[in-house]
Amino acid sequence: MITSLYALGVAVGGPLLAILTVRQSRRRVILGALLAFIAGHLLISLAPTFAWLLTGRFLAAMAHGILFALSSTVAAELVPADRQAWAIAFIFGGFTIATAFGAPLGTLVSDHFGWRLPFLVIATLGVFACGLNWRTRPQEKTAVSIPTWQEQRHLLTNRPIALVLLVTILGYGGTFVAFTYLSPILQTVTHVPAQWVSLVLVIYGLAIAFGNWLGGRLTPAAPLKLLAKIFLLQALALLVFYWSAHQLVSAILNIIVLGSLGFTNVPILQAYVLQLAQRDEPNAVNLAAALNIAGFSIGIALGTFVGGLVTDFGGLNLTAIAASLMVFLGYLLTWQLHRHA
Repeated sequence: MITSLYALGVAVGGPLLAILTVRQSRRRVILGALLAFIAGHLLISLAPTFAWLLTGRFLAAMAHGILFALSSTVAAELVPADRQAWAIAFIFGGFTIATAFGAPLGTLVSDHFGWRLPFLVIATLGVFACGLNWRTRPQEKTAVSIPTWQEQRHLLTNRPIALVLLVTILGYGGTFVAFTYLSPILQTVTHVPAQWVSLVLVIYGLAIAFGNWLGGRLTPAAPLKLLAKIFLLQALALLVFYWSAHQLVSAILNIIVLGSLGFTNVPILQAYVLQLAQRDEPNAVNLAAALNIAGFSIGIALGTFVGGLVTDFGGLNLTAIAASLMVFLGYLLTWQLHRHA
């Protein structure tokens, strides 16, 4: 529930705040979102009831959505068009590092000092990030074009962007069908001792970081064709995981492949959505970025939901098959988009 609520907060918060703050400077919005992120995690760490915890979680998630959207947009604007994926991968690198080290470290701290302390640490890191942005992020010196409601509505009904968002949801959703249940799969199917599961998850996180870096380095002339190839390889790797999960060495090798492929597409997708927006509705690029971030979060929620259904009715190991099918649907849609581009 908490994971799904956070994904929902990102999905709702990013686009909604992008629309509501359209007349504000990006510096002000970023600083405001960081303050909301800090407040949300302080509320979680001090929450007297579960309802307050959920409130803090949702507040932090909404801030997360607009932060990622604006950060990727600003980064993309600072480099030439053929380097946009690299710039976005650099921004997303923080997420991959957090996945590799933050989650296992948070679990370790929680086990020894209670679950509240990690959220307090996150709030403290947020204060540090807010201070850095305050000192280094300059005021906008040039007038920023403010999109009209009609331009934003046109973006929301833009068919190519809508279809790419669906690709994002399917691809990322498939990734999280497997990732959400990776820890129990390792313990019950691969029979990894509980004390070693965190180490395997760190290996997976490092593979994610490599995949994100690789996606940023690729500068394809035909991004949809490249994305289709990545999704096809990922679907095959997920299918293989159904069998490889039963043996430790093959499972770890397969997990490295899955981590690498699962995040190679992330910066390419975000850069491609920004390119479409810059072409069709250049004044509404912030909203386009927020929508794709929302797509990633909807994919997380959908993947978690599908994985739960499969686990309840078919068993843990079948999550790999379900994940493969979702990613394969993403491949089919991407290939069709490429053919008609």
